[in-house]
Amino acid sequence: MLAVAAVTAAVAGCSPTGPARPAASTNAPAGAQSTSAATEPRDPGGAAEPPALIAEGTAADNLPLFAAVTAAVWASEERGAGRAYIDALVQAGFEKAAMEVTHDLTTVGNPAESIQFSVMWGQECLLGQVGPATGEPVTTIMPVLQEGTCLVGQTRVIDW
Repeated sequence: MLAVAAVTAAVAGCSPTGPARPAASTNAPAGAQSTSAATEPRDPGGAAEPPALIAEGTAADNLPLFAAVTAAVWASEERGAGRAYIDALVQAGFEKAAMEVTHDLTTVGNPAESIQFSVMWGQECLLGQVGPATGEPVTTIMPVLQEGTCLVGQTRVIDW
């Protein structure tokens, strides 16, 4: 889970404002809940209901939908466009004002090796990371950073 480590490394050195949740997977770092966006929970009968937004739920309750949206955009021709992830998350019911996204182009105009995006959910963040350097999409939950944001560094203004 190198990509999970990359997402975790992005927030390393920053103190979270709230207590960490126990890991949902033994492969996830302490304080993180993670899922591969390509895998969705299935019921024993094989007819899993598609994930839906749970407005009164927790970040963990909404991770399956976040992961499914991430996987759907990654499978599309828009996989390298940060805006596509934000637009798809908004369409799925997540609040745009609670989102952050990194730039999808470098300062010289080349495609970014990795794009990160997030939705702040209470005192937690649903985080996604995609790109050639990531391999398969990765989604996880981490506490909100002490600065009150989800992503470290410069992010893109979401003004559309």
